[in-house]
Amino acid sequence: MAKASAAQLEVGVRVVRVSSPDRMIFEATDLTPAISKLDVCRYFTATGEPLVRALGERPTAMERWPDGWREGMRLALGPQDREGDGFYQKRLPKGAPDYIQTVQITFPSGRTAEELCPKEPADFVWAAQMGTLTFHPWPVRRSDVDHPDELRIDLDPQEGATFADAQRVAAVTKELLEELGLRGYAKTSGNRGIHIHVRIEPRYSFDEVRHAAIGLGRELELRDSGVTTKWWKEERPAGSVFLDYNQNLRDRSVAGAWSLRARPGAPVSTPMTWEHLASVKRPQDYNLVTVPDYLKDGDPWEGMDAEAFSLDPLLQLWEELEGGELNFPPDYPKQPGEPPRVQPSKKVAEHWDEHGNRIEKQS
Repeated sequence: MAKASAAQLEVGVRVVRVSSPDRMIFEATDLTPAISKLDVCRYFTATGEPLVRALGERPTAMERWPDGWREGMRLALGPQDREGDGFYQKRLPKGAPDYIQTVQITFPSGRTAEELCPKEPADFVWAAQMGTLTFHPWPVRRSDVDHPDELRIDLDPQEGATFADAQRVAAVTKELLEELGLRGYAKTSGNRGIHIHVRIEPRYSFDEVRHAAIGLGRELELRDSGVTTKWWKEERPAGSVFLDYNQNLRDRSVAGAWSLRARPGAPVSTPMTWEHLASVKRPQDYNLVTVPDYLKDGDPWEGMDAEAFSLDPLLQLWEELEGGELNFPPDYPKQPGEPPRVQPSKKVAEHWDEHGNRIEKQS
């Protein structure tokens, strides 16, 4: 069979070339037909304007699946993992068009990189042509990459929990935010979880935003017994919803709004009004095929940038509620006051001091 010639897509003022347009990216499911590379690029063309509103001017890592996604494929765990089918592209690859822009970001290690900084719909279509399904934006803008303008509340159902549990916790979160004078905007994660974004004044450090998320999580634990902020999975109760506070750190991100997810049926991380979110039964109903029509009723997040909020009420919760510092991700340097980085089931109490430092056994 002859190889399909490249396609050309008009995206605003740009023309984006799509090679191997017939390559199958997602297999057919009971909800969706088989989805080609050209279908993916057309999807990002159709959602270009809301994508720019949500992700524009943000450093953005690309989750690339060059050969498409199938059940059983896995994402590489890091740069040294050569066996993964998909991978994160944090540095702009060589050969990008001249109109693609970047911004320099600094990793926790102190190393830097020039990362994609999208500014127009064609940027997303070009990335899709490179095999990108999911965009992972930082919570900062190009103008100030060291001070987040967004608090991210990642509600992650644990084993035994359902999307309905995440909906319940999201409703409690909305109520708490409103009590504190903040406004949250919700979206599905594209799987079983829910993400809530709050525009904030860009005057706080990443650590302060993380502490605000911990303060919020601890208050939610008091209001809903199904919420947990336990870092170690073995400590999270079955059926609970984990609030992943560490998603607010430097170089940590959640799937961006309107992104596809590498799961059956090409589900979309879909922004919704609170009323619409409460009515959803199956988040996978919002996918590459259905979301362009869903958007015809308007972008639920269009007004998000109208007001930025102070984090001070959440930081006050961090100061007042008991619990102290919590664990950082393993790729972060050890932090002051952080608990020991060892699973509780493997911890030998007498081998750790009160500062979380390991004490060498004496011979």
